[in-house]
Order: sequence, then structure tokens, then C-alpha cells
Amino acid sequence: MAVNLRLLRQLRLAKDAMDRDWAQPLDLDAVAAHAGYSRYHFVRSFKAVYGETPGQYLSRRRIERAQEMLRTADLAVTEICTLVGFSSLGTFSTRFKQHTGLTPTEYRGRHLGRGAALIPGCYALFWAGGFRNSGEAP
Repeated sequence: MAVNLRLLRQLRLAKDAMDRDWAQPLDLDAVAAHAGYSRYHFVRSFKAVYGETPGQYLSRRRIERAQEMLRTADLAVTEICTLVGFSSLGTFSTRFKQHTGLTPTEYRGRHLGRGAALIPGCYALFWAGGFRNSGEAP
């Protein structure tokens, strides 16, 4: 099947926006605008090319980031949930278990101590943008 290169370029722009802003709340219309499509055409095209909807892709990317944080950062599951872009702990836990087969706490228990020491939470939050600079407006 020949894939339209223009379509791929446009979808890649939207995918890059999701990869860049994965921790932020993302509006489907805004992401579709990166590709220059309506939300409905964008969802159909994205799924046809990448095999998953934009929402599924974004959720998977967020869960991958959460897995890394659970293995490396000394942060509460709730903090990680918020840092990776989920607004609901219940949704985060459900999606995490669907993706990994384990709850976030079970995942951390299985992978804790299998590498370097955990990064202290204050450093992880600073690195992830959880702290504002004193000069920034609230």
C-alpha cells in the first residue's frame, strides 16, 4: 500500500506536538490543527497510519513516562500521575494496569532496587517542571 508522503508529514507534525507536550492537557482539535485536519479526519488518518488513535498513543506515551518515573524517582504515585498528564488517579491506574498488567504500586514493587538509587522527589519534581521559578507568575 502506497502511503501519501504529504499525509505522513502532516500527521508527524501532530505526533511531534504530542511527543513534545505529552504532560500537558492536550485538546484534540488543537493537535489535529497541527496536521491541518478536522478532528474526525485526523483521528481516522492517525489510526490508519499508526494503528492506534491519538488518544491511545498519548495515553501509552504517558504510561511509558510513568513507568520510568516509578523505577527511578522517589515520588508518590499521585505525583507521578499528575506529572505525566493524567488528571484522575483512577483513570491513570486503570490505563496503567491495562498497559502493563500491574497497578502502579505493583509495578514499582517489582522494579524497585533493580538499578541505581531512586532520585529524590524534590529533584525529580524540579526536573519534570513541578516547581516554578520564583520570577514566574502563578
